[in-house]
Amino acid sequence: MSARLRISRTHYPVHALGPGNRLTVWVQGCTLSCKGCMSLDTWPADGGVEASVTELAALWRSAVEQGADGLTVSGGEPLQQADDLATFLTAADEVRREVARELDFLVYTGYDEDELDETRLAVLALADVVVFGRFEVAKPTKLVWRGSANQRMVPRTELGRRRYSGFIDHAPEKGPLQIEVRGNDPWIIGTPRKGTLRNLDRSLKSVGLRVTDTTWRP
Repeated sequence: MSARLRISRTHYPVHALGPGNRLTVWVQGCTLSCKGCMSLDTWPADGGVEASVTELAALWRSAVEQGADGLTVSGGEPLQQADDLATFLTAADEVRREVARELDFLVYTGYDEDELDETRLAVLALADVVVFGRFEVAKPTKLVWRGSANQRMVPRTELGRRRYSGFIDHAPEKGPLQIEVRGNDPWIIGTPRKGTLRNLDRSLKSVGLRVTDTTWRP
């Protein structure tokens, strides 16, 4: 496998971007430039690191061996690396076919379905569920695993329908969030609701901590 994806990071287990424990891959590079995006660090196409499909498939296999329930691909904009993403999802599908339990693939894209050409649609044929649509800061939502009310969660396979149908209109009292620390850098996983990041800033300041570098402020 010679295909390579430019990625921002990976993490396992993630439990704030889909059901169960998941390997999540954040791709690097996005030209959609959604106002209010919490992941400005994933925009530059030359940021992040390159990872081979072989390396990513090995990470997925390791997660599966540890009991992963699924794979989530976010970003960045995954479909701006459509060909290499398709190669990775194909390799990941080969891994999941080796195990007895059902493992789903969730892909986020800022594009709406009617914007996609045949190449990008073909990538999504490998996904069990897709969240479509740009983040729109003026349209807050409490819908689980979505950042704004315009974003649509669309199951695309039988597994996707069985596993996600109950979540399409699900608005939990508290949205799932996860905080991880890598080295000296804390980072937030999930789709924070309106005001969450501002409140986090205030809470940290109230105990004498000051955040000087964030991915959600230009």
